[in-house]
Amino acid sequence: MAKHAKPAVKRPAATRLPNVAPGELETLLDFVRYATSRFVEAELVFAHGTTDPVAEAAFLVCETLHLHPDQFETFAAARVTASEAKAILDLIARRVATRKPAAYLVHKIYMRGLPFYVDERTIVPRSFIGELLDTHFGGEDDEAGGSLIEDPADVENVLDLCTGSGCLAVLASRNFPNARIDAVDLSKDALAVAARNIAGYGLDDRVTLHRGDLFKPVGGRRYDLIISNPPYVDAQGMADLPRECRAEPKLAFDGGSDGLDVVRRILDEAGRHLTPRGGLLCEIGRCRPALEAAYPHLPLLWLDTEESDGEVFWIGAADL
Repeated sequence: MAKHAKPAVKRPAATRLPNVAPGELETLLDFVRYATSRFVEAELVFAHGTTDPVAEAAFLVCETLHLHPDQFETFAAARVTASEAKAILDLIARRVATRKPAAYLVHKIYMRGLPFYVDERTIVPRSFIGELLDTHFGGEDDEAGGSLIEDPADVENVLDLCTGSGCLAVLASRNFPNARIDAVDLSKDALAVAARNIAGYGLDDRVTLHRGDLFKPVGGRRYDLIISNPPYVDAQGMADLPRECRAEPKLAFDGGSDGLDVVRRILDEAGRHLTPRGGLLCEIGRCRPALEAAYPHLPLLWLDTEESDGEVFWIGAADL
């Protein structure tokens, strides 16, 4: 989950977009500029795969035109047809009027360049763990701080707790080519979305979905790696969630009074489900001070990404 911004001030006039005469907007870049202005005017919040109004505008324009976001620069100066222009303007208006996450409007989100289906049945995926799987599990020392697992090819079993849309399970399958992956979630609806993504990547034979409460569905199985992006928003954070985030399932956010209700259970039980060489990779957002206060003697290794500092920790099986 991304960092949560403060709730935006409601502005009723922002739900109606200014009229655009035919021909006033011509190129992809024109529509991105226009959308950016409308998003800023409406004081939208960006916490679902894009971090600013320009990136979100480019994402929505590309999705309407069936282009990968990486293709935007190639076609930035290309002209848009009348029917395409109407579709783009309609989508911009829906984003402003409904304040739903853009991913819900187009039923798609990208993680590490890969597209995933998403809808209101599951939280919009935006975990930092995807980046860390690339930077810290490559089998070689690198500028990001070195590999936490000596050889990814030796990883045989991975557990993804609170899998949601299944995106981390898919990314793990790419980083650990020989691993079988169990993905667990409490929500039947979220698992339906995960099943769609797992099938879309042809991973039904490698990724098994389980419905249940954390470790209960997997019994006594042990894993070389456990990854988790659990609910970790504290009570104050829940009260301050912006309207965009309130469109997502509450179950995926609410971590109790200090944000650590689920994280504590994962830490307390993970040791019994790890192989001797294994470890736990867990995202906890801004709960680091509370976690360090609750577990002062645990040697947690805090990992940074391009957009986060100390929001994900690693701990080896021996230390649990």
